[in-house]
Amino acid sequence: MTDLTVNTENAMAFYDLMFNQCKPAEAIEEYAGDTYTQHNTHVGDGKQAFVDYFEQMAAEYPGKHVEFVRSVAEGDLVVLHCKQTWPGDATYAGIDIFRLDDDGRIVEHWDVLQAVPETSANDNGMF
Repeated sequence: MTDLTVNTENAMAFYDLMFNQCKPAEAIEEYAGDTYTQHNTHVGDGKQAFVDYFEQMAAEYPGKHVEFVRSVAEGDLVVLHCKQTWPGDATYAGIDIFRLDDDGRIVEHWDVLQAVPETSANDNGMF
């Protein structure tokens, strides 16, 4: 049986370690499963491509930061609704979907990002 709390904690810890702490190799080592399938079209497939991409992002955007706004977990999936801040660039609203194996390790990732606009047709905001 899947432990939704453990899966959510693992997904958040993975994301924090690779994004906020800029340690993608450690994040993969500690939280990824035997395989890592990537669906973000800007990042190559597999563990090493993930590490290479986020090491480059750490160098190009020092101080980048993600804030977790909410999470949803069901079965082997965890969805994180996040606010991403990229210095010198836009702030983004992001949805990251992680699939975890039976041991609570991340094996697959999808995401969608949208720049937070300066104005909105409503007062509700993106978060």
